[in-house]
Amino acid sequence: MSNERVDMADKPLGLSRRDALKGAAATFAAAKALLPCGAFAQAAGPETVKATLGYIALTDAAPLIIAKEKGLFAKHGLPEVDVLKQASWGATRDNLVLGGASNGIDGAHILTPMTYLISTGKVTQNNAPTPMYVLARLNLDCQGISVSNEYKDLKITSKADALKAAFAKKRAEGKEVKVAMTFPGGTHDLWLRYWLAAAGIDPDKDVSTIVVPPPQMVANMKVGNMDAFCVGEPWNEQLVNQGIGYTACVTGELWAKHPEKALGMRAEWVDKNPKAAAALLAAVLEAQQWCDKDENKAELAGIVGRRQWFNVPVADILGRLKGDINYGNGRAVKGSKQFMKFWRDQASYPFKSHDAWFVVEDMRWGKLDPKTDVKALVDKVNREDLWREAAKAIGVSAKDIPASTSRGKETFFDGKVFDPDDPLAYLKSLAIKRAEV
Repeated sequence: MSNERVDMADKPLGLSRRDALKGAAATFAAAKALLPCGAFAQAAGPETVKATLGYIALTDAAPLIIAKEKGLFAKHGLPEVDVLKQASWGATRDNLVLGGASNGIDGAHILTPMTYLISTGKVTQNNAPTPMYVLARLNLDCQGISVSNEYKDLKITSKADALKAAFAKKRAEGKEVKVAMTFPGGTHDLWLRYWLAAAGIDPDKDVSTIVVPPPQMVANMKVGNMDAFCVGEPWNEQLVNQGIGYTACVTGELWAKHPEKALGMRAEWVDKNPKAAAALLAAVLEAQQWCDKDENKAELAGIVGRRQWFNVPVADILGRLKGDINYGNGRAVKGSKQFMKFWRDQASYPFKSHDAWFVVEDMRWGKLDPKTDVKALVDKVNREDLWREAAKAIGVSAKDIPASTSRGKETFFDGKVFDPDDPLAYLKSLAIKRAEV
């Protein structure tokens, strides 16, 4: 099981010790005002100064990396937060089940649906639930679906219809068609399945769906192990830069301003350390604000590209971070809306309506019981209330805090509409699914 410890500089970038102490004092005071009297009421600060967080080498892990690099965890009274690279989402799951006290991790940059799959025990050993909380969304948009150069002449886009015949022909020749994602029931699995199903391709019957860790996607495509994959950045951009395949679409073209990764924490850790959780969340929110500023994107790409984080050239990161997309098949756009959003457009707030969609899609594909009480499960896992408290503690204005836990109806590229008030109507409307509704 991988749990690689990342060596960090002794002195946080851009933050003096005096600044850190002043910032921590302010955060403690704000957090104390938000919390009820009780066991921790007399404490000057967080119950613990440490936490262990996991991340996968994907650009949307940036808020955790920046919070560490810029000293924001220390500023908020958590100088011993470790941010550790995980080999795969499976390793992330296993280390979350272990927990930080058992040499695992307390929380992670995580595929949002994984918090639900782990909480319900659907993907854990012996199906033993490990209760999780979603504390924040880390980003919107900026994942990609890429296909091999074998299909370059088809000029596949968000509409994958031409692949249906191409895949059928390949299967008729006795060859296997493989499409890759990063974790069963995770966001990349769901984007890939939605895209294929919208084109009449059954992701369970017409292709073989395989699991590949994000950093291994490009190498596997290079040696011909797959026909298409869905993954986050910088791996789609790296694929194009190496001339191995092309991007059919970025996921914001399937669902504009869609939710993606989350800050997921073990419920046990949050419940035991409510003030530390508030401080950790405040640090991540401040990091998201920093990451979202256009003037910081070049520095951001430089930091996460370093050997101890991603070990990836800045050229593979920066373009799509800014919305400059070279699809790799003659299409290219500059300054598009398809850049990664860390804070704007209420990117950080974990809308319950979005979590409901993830739960319903996992019901659709048999990853969750089709009789799951969607609202009850979301209410148990989604802690948007803690996000609101942390946002207020760091001075986020009322206008930037959503009035509702729902963003309302969502419309997808194929015209399907998800109404969070009637999720089963959406599920019934889908032609290809495993759930019987």
